[in-house]
Formats: sequence, C-alpha cells, structure tokens
Amino acid sequence: MQIESYFQKIRDTVDHCDSVQDVAIDYDRRDKSTGFIRGTIIFRNGSILHVREFISTIAGVNRLMYSYQYMDAAKHLLFRYDNADHHRHLNLPTHPHHKHDGSEETIVAATGPTVAAVLAEIEPLVQLL
Repeated sequence: MQIESYFQKIRDTVDHCDSVQDVAIDYDRRDKSTGFIRGTIIFRNGSILHVREFISTIAGVNRLMYSYQYMDAAKHLLFRYDNADHHRHLNLPTHPHHKHDGSEETIVAATGPTVAAVLAEIEPLVQLL
C-alpha cells in the first residue's frame, strides 16, 4: 500500500464519524511508503482527540509510533493509547502498547488500536459527556 492510500483511508474514516465537528490533521509524506500524521479531531461536545502516527506501509501497515489522546472539553484526560517504550515495570503483556485510562497513572494493557477503533470507542462517549 502506498502511504497516500493510507492517508486517504484515515480521511475517509474521520469523515464518516457522525460525532466529528472539526478536523485539523496534517499528513506528511516522507516517501512513497512512510509518513507522519499529526492533528486534532474536535467532537460535537467539545471533546478533543489528538492523533499522532508514524507509519510504514512497506509490508502492510506498521505504526512505528502512535498516540491517540482523548480529552474532554475542559482538557481533562479521558484516555490515551500509545506505544511509547516505558512502563516496563508494570510487566504488561502488550508492552509497549498500553492505555492511560482516565489518568496518567492508571495504565492498563491494550493492543494498538486503529484510528477507526478509537473513533468507535469515542462515539458513545460523545453522547454522555
């Protein structure tokens, strides 16, 4: 897959999310198979998803680095998925993939979700917040 195809897949995924109010995402093509995505998605209730991905599409889609940080309208952390190589002391079975659930200190095992999976997790929360 070419990186431009992956970028378009992300655009389409975000465009089809009914709860999205505004999108400001930059797509930085490094070469034909690698790129960087960085930006924010604002939802109808004022909550915000900060998205970062460094992707290689040489052999499938490999997210070399990712972070999806979801915050309420008051900018309080609701959750963050990332694959930063820290928290080894927790011996998480999914290391380095993990989720900060409700606070920086509450760290749980999690597989690396896609943007689509994160948006699906957020959709019902937009209705509640």
